[in-house]
Amino acid sequence: MVDEIASLKVGPAPNLPIAYAIAAIPTRYALERRDWAAAAAPTRTTANFPWERFPWAAAMTSFARALGAAHGGDLATARAEIANLQGFRDALTAAKNQYWANQVEVQRLGAAAILAHVEGDSTRAAELSRAATELEDSMDKHPATPGMLFPAHELRADLLLAREDAAGALEEYQRVLRTDPNRFRSVLGTARAEKLAGDTAAAAESYRQVISLATKADTDRPELVEAKRFLTQ
Repeated sequence: MVDEIASLKVGPAPNLPIAYAIAAIPTRYALERRDWAAAAAPTRTTANFPWERFPWAAAMTSFARALGAAHGGDLATARAEIANLQGFRDALTAAKNQYWANQVEVQRLGAAAILAHVEGDSTRAAELSRAATELEDSMDKHPATPGMLFPAHELRADLLLAREDAAGALEEYQRVLRTDPNRFRSVLGTARAEKLAGDTAAAAESYRQVISLATKADTDRPELVEAKRFLTQ
């Protein structure tokens, strides 16, 4: 699907679902695998697509690039893409499209939180990631989308886990799983948080769920290697 999107030359008349899919599919493919190099590289390649009509969709690429660049140490690019997100947000606000303006603001706050974390400002990272979760929680999901591009609670959980705050991370992953049951990344994060907390029984159960969710995987993803290694210790 990622390859098909990249090669798309002519398609149906642009509309909201098409804009969402074209922007979200390649972005999700990088972010769900935590492939930060790939996330830093995406471009809006679909020929002749009027991105100016869908700034909230164009913002997804900037969000991915900001996360990828920050994780990769390219802080200048991360800052530039966060500024782009602010520009998209302001344009949507000016157009009185507050729902999508807020969606982009969640992404801006999340990306800024990751940048602050990379820069060593854990207090600001915590404040920004909390603000992102609070804003996301205040909104319903758009009916044309399958879900959040990158749940703000999961982004915050990843940050807390990186700081070795097992209890905080576990709470955030569980928040995601209450609304998105069986979400692979949050089940995996739960296992890692439980392992960090020393709850080996709970971690084993979560790692078994990770393996169960990927029973049809055609490659041994690093996450599956991790789960199997833990269960055979």
